[in-house]
Amino acid sequence: MRPLLILGLAASLAACAGGSPPQIVTPPPELPQSFFFEPDRTTSEALDALLPIDDAAFLELASGALENAPSIAEALARVDAARAGDRRSGAERLPNIGADGNVTGNRTNPNQFGGNTPFSQFIDTEQVSYGANLTATWDADIFGRLRAQERAALARVDAANASAAAVRTALLAEIAGAVVDWRTLDARIEAISNDAAAASQLAQLARTREEAGIAPGFDRVRAEAAASGSRSRLAALESERVRIIGRLITLTGQSGAEVNAALQQGGPAFNPRRAPASMPSELLANRPDVIAAAAELAASDAELAAAARSRFPRLTLSGVLGLLAFNPGDLFDEDSLIGTLSAGIAAPLLDFGRLEAEIDGAAANKRVAFQAYRGAVYQALGDAEAAYGLIEASDREAALAAQEQRELERAASLANDRYRAGLASFLEVLEARRAADASGERAAAALGRAERARIILWQALGGGNFGASN
Repeated sequence: MRPLLILGLAASLAACAGGSPPQIVTPPPELPQSFFFEPDRTTSEALDALLPIDDAAFLELASGALENAPSIAEALARVDAARAGDRRSGAERLPNIGADGNVTGNRTNPNQFGGNTPFSQFIDTEQVSYGANLTATWDADIFGRLRAQERAALARVDAANASAAAVRTALLAEIAGAVVDWRTLDARIEAISNDAAAASQLAQLARTREEAGIAPGFDRVRAEAAASGSRSRLAALESERVRIIGRLITLTGQSGAEVNAALQQGGPAFNPRRAPASMPSELLANRPDVIAAAAELAASDAELAAAARSRFPRLTLSGVLGLLAFNPGDLFDEDSLIGTLSAGIAAPLLDFGRLEAEIDGAAANKRVAFQAYRGAVYQALGDAEAAYGLIEASDREAALAAQEQRELERAASLANDRYRAGLASFLEVLEARRAADASGERAAAALGRAERARIILWQALGGGNFGASN
């Protein structure tokens, strides 16, 4: 044992002489105390209320997507792979026990002992042995290399779970956005249909006046052109419907018929909820991408520790308990029992920089993971700031668009009354109607953008608990 201890001590001293692993400073990012576009702190709306949870189409499509979407299945498979890696790293710290059996035949040339050896005639030149062994090896992991690898694998599981949550959040946000876009199209189509009906009435009035000889044909042509323009805008919206259905097929893994049937269910009128207040620091605990980046940083730190501890010796204990006989019938006799117990120390002595390069690579990976974490934090901060600001801007736009619609509709009605009283020309009525026609669609589109801004905020704040049980 003395030479073994001396060798182990020398190897340990050589490893210690290599120096400690590189220290990679990872200070937590400094976040502001509040958002610049901070909403009213008295708002107590739940985060999931920002989604169209009252829309049956969204509930049906979201439920189906969480069960069948390829992106969800892929993310869950990555979680399973990470868990398998964690189980493997944990098993590496336990003994490795195996069993084997063998039949070995040997033929010996007696002349190798000398032709004049008197005992050569008694040598059995052909011999068959039968054996069965139970083997065990165990790395004692004195310096914690395997424990560090297990911590890294466990952190990878956390990262995979957080990434799966990020996929779920993004999927729900896209489905909600597509449903809102569909309902916005319904509102725009209704507004344009009303515009087309009003323009057709003006065209019919102009035709009647032309036939009566009290108005020129130019008025009829202008009115019919306005009606045709409304119908053209109406037809153009069908291509947007097609794109929405195609996107939802990709997201949900359902057929076009199933997606269309879900969207055909009536939805409630838009009623944008107030934005809930939040703190920038809450992003660190709620954003799945930030949580995943933090887990990747923890994994890279553990991998750096494991690489650094590869400098130190490894103490391995091994043993063999077996049976050896030269006749099958004697295999289980007491005399056939054999065994071996050994302990070994192995340490790097002269590897020409291989370990140092591995440690430097692990240190670089930790710096990469840290900067990725910082990037995820500031990405989350920027997303949340932009989402709060977008809600404020879109709400103001929707309010002004609705006011514009009311005013232009009122102007069109007054122009029509003045025309009937002989105080205005038909051209004035037509221009007032044309201005009012576009305002309804603009108001519907602005309200849809305000509703979509809520979904962007829901995702920016990390998503709520909707669908988490799936």
